[in-house]
Amino acid sequence: MNASPIPASRLRVGGMTPLTSIDFPGRLAAVLYCQGCPWRCGYCHNPELLDATTPAAVPWPEVLAFLKSRQGLLDGVVFSGGEPTLQAALPAALAQVRALGFQTALHTGGMYPERLQALLPLLDWVGLDIKGPLHAYDAITRTPGSGAKAFESLRHLLASGVAYECRTTWDAGLFSTDDLFALADTLADAGVAHWALQECSAPGVATWALTAGQVERLGARFAGFVLRRG
Repeated sequence: MNASPIPASRLRVGGMTPLTSIDFPGRLAAVLYCQGCPWRCGYCHNPELLDATTPAAVPWPEVLAFLKSRQGLLDGVVFSGGEPTLQAALPAALAQVRALGFQTALHTGGMYPERLQALLPLLDWVGLDIKGPLHAYDAITRTPGSGAKAFESLRHLLASGVAYECRTTWDAGLFSTDDLFALADTLADAGVAHWALQECSAPGVATWALTAGQVERLGARFAGFVLRRG
C-alpha cells in the first residue's frame, strides 16, 4: 500500500528572495530556499541551510500568501537550497505553485535521481550542479557514491526535454585544469548543450588561472556556454 503524499505545508523553507531576474532564465521569479542538504561541499554558499532538522523559517501558508499577492507580477518560482529534493513535500509544493499560475524551476545537485525524474513533469527549468569529474565527486561532496547519482540525474534531465543549465563551480585545488577539460568533453559527449562554468570564490581558494584561450576551448562544444566570475 502506497504511503499518502506529504502535504506542501510540511515543506521547510529556510528563506525567500522576493524577486530575482537571474535564477530562472528569462523570468522574473521568487526564490524559495529549502532547508537541508545531505552533501557537505566545502565551498557551499548557503551553509545555514545544510541542517535538515532546522524548522522552517518561512511557514508555507506565508509563502502562499506572498505568491498570491504577486500573481500577474512574477513569472515563476525557483526552489533552491539546500537541496530541495531532500524534502518529500516538494512535489505537492510544486503542484500548488503551478496551480497559482507560476512556472517552476529547480536548483539541484542531483543526489536523488529517481525523485528528480518524478519531479520533471512539474518543472519548466532545472539548474543541475555538476560538481566535477566522476572521480573527484566523493572528495568534493564528502559523500561516497555521490558522482554516480549526479550523472544519473543528468541522464534523466537530458531525456526529459525540460529546459536546463548544467553548472560547475571550479576550484583548481579540487581537480586540475586537465580534469576540467575532460569534464567538458564528458558533458558534451553526454548531450549537454548548456553549461555554465563558475569561479569558486570561497576563502583560501587559489586565484582563477584559466586563460582566455582555455575558456574559449572549454566553451567550444556547447551551444550555450556561460562564464561566471566573482
